[in-house]
Amino acid sequence: MPPQSPGGPGRPGQGGGPGRQPGAAPDWRKRIKVGSIALVSVLLVTSIGTYVWADSKVRREVDLSKVIDRPKDDDCTTYLIVGSDSREGMSDEEKKKLHTGSADGKRTDSMMILAACSSGNTMISLPRDSDVEIPSFVGSQSGKKFPAQGRRVKLNAAYAEDGPELLVRTVEHNTGLRIDHYAEIGFAGFANIVDALGGVEMDIEKGFKDEKSGADFQAGKQTLNGEQALAFVRTRYAFAESDLARTKNQQKFLSALASQAATPGTILNPFKLYPTLGAGLDTLVVDEDMGLFDLADMFFAMKGISGGGGTSMNMPISGERGGNLVWDKAKVQQLVKQIQNDEKVTVTGNR
Repeated sequence: MPPQSPGGPGRPGQGGGPGRQPGAAPDWRKRIKVGSIALVSVLLVTSIGTYVWADSKVRREVDLSKVIDRPKDDDCTTYLIVGSDSREGMSDEEKKKLHTGSADGKRTDSMMILAACSSGNTMISLPRDSDVEIPSFVGSQSGKKFPAQGRRVKLNAAYAEDGPELLVRTVEHNTGLRIDHYAEIGFAGFANIVDALGGVEMDIEKGFKDEKSGADFQAGKQTLNGEQALAFVRTRYAFAESDLARTKNQQKFLSALASQAATPGTILNPFKLYPTLGAGLDTLVVDEDMGLFDLADMFFAMKGISGGGGTSMNMPISGERGGNLVWDKAKVQQLVKQIQNDEKVTVTGNR
């Protein structure tokens, strides 16, 4: 029998037995590498899953290919953002709580053009009482072409007559701006998004009340929940210049909403991101070519305006015709030219 080593049989490191040396440090670099790969893999799978889930909830129901005689394209990305009075999916209790009434169908409650340009972003509110001409158009359902008849109506009548496609056609015809994307949200989705974010902080310059919208606000900084936010953006009868004053409040609120939604605290926090996306995407109606990245770009453009990186204004008004607001033709032409040429907007609207 061969002599044994002093360490005895099988002792690690003595006689070539397998195993690491006693006291040898673990290979942390290898562990960190494996852990990092696992973490990246989890984040990648989660991100892809979130994207697929969110993308499936977006309602791409507006076909801009049906819009005829469109203006020339330019370097800016232009969105038509619409708030509708759709009560789809709301219970009677919710309608009562949010002071929405129970009218069937849906109408435009607010309309804005957002032009995202390298020279700066511009948000232009279009009063629903704007005096506009209904041009020739192709019916969104019938496919039939309707010739222009010189009809002048309130802007929101275009939506009521043939939906988003005619509204886009009418806005393009009366402004000369090409609309690249369309986004519309109803009452319930709007209020739910605000609640999912935990409210939106606003600095209200002057308090006001309005029984129809349910508004009852004191002046000063405060956080609005979904019900209060909806009342804030819908109020018009509490102001002397009802439609123009309301559009200013709508711009102010949407910019604040975008500023609080498009933050790392929301985007990187699944406990905020998922409820926020789930609250709004079900009632969000967009054009067929609008993806989630386009939606994100829209929100960040709105956020840039609230941060001082752009211009917020009402469409320039020169007077009235039969109770409708008449746009200042010269100013509108200058405004459109500046956007089309990607120049800094110097035109001012009604304040």
